[in-house]
Amino acid sequence: MRWPTKNLKHRTIFPGLISVLLIIVLTGFIHGYDSRHTSPPAKEEWIVVIDAGHGGKDPGTVGRKSREKDLTLALALKTGKYIEDKIPGVKVIYTRTTDTFVELYKRAEIANRAKADLFISIHINGLPDSRVRGAETYAMGIHMDDGNLQVAMKENAVITLEEDYSTRYQGYDPNSSESFITFSLIQNLYLEQSLNFASYIQNQFREKIGLRDRGVKQAGFLVLWQTTMPSVLVEAGFSSNAEEEKILVSE
Repeated sequence: MRWPTKNLKHRTIFPGLISVLLIIVLTGFIHGYDSRHTSPPAKEEWIVVIDAGHGGKDPGTVGRKSREKDLTLALALKTGKYIEDKIPGVKVIYTRTTDTFVELYKRAEIANRAKADLFISIHINGLPDSRVRGAETYAMGIHMDDGNLQVAMKENAVITLEEDYSTRYQGYDPNSSESFITFSLIQNLYLEQSLNFASYIQNQFREKIGLRDRGVKQAGFLVLWQTTMPSVLVEAGFSSNAEEEKILVSE
């Protein structure tokens, strides 16, 4: 099935990202389901869970003119609506639809209870160095370098806002790099499929939107840890970069 790519390089990033995630859903189900299958099994309905990162008392990365929690929610809702309007047979479930705080483990629970076929967690990046820009997509796995570790630590630090997080996350310490390394060795049964999804996302970011491709990476993200389906975490640009923040907040 071919989908039009005309006007994907729009002046705003939202339409491009929506199209990217739409294409991921379509091609991912067909080509990335499982290397042992030539095509996915027949299903009346495919379920996609879209996770808007952060929310409520957790603002995420704060730029000069934006908060990550607002950008991710807007993008998640727009993406979900586009999928529901354009693709018959695909059901979208959101981990949040308002500015509310949702614990990381509950986000995975939502996807698992729904028996979702794909989990996409949407985030916006940020660094002290405002020159850094581009998009990167993560699958669950071992931290390949210190940069991956720092991104995972930033995103996982939100669990300190949850009650009794040490017990719930089996003694995991979000402030300990050693804890991250041990945690990230957990086997992900859907790793190959997740990496395939991540690669496709990055290709589309680069080819259709023109974002700098920061690559497919692996790190120990708690939000991906307990999901029982192919899962990726998308860092869709840097709000700490003035140019990318301007694109992210524009409608």
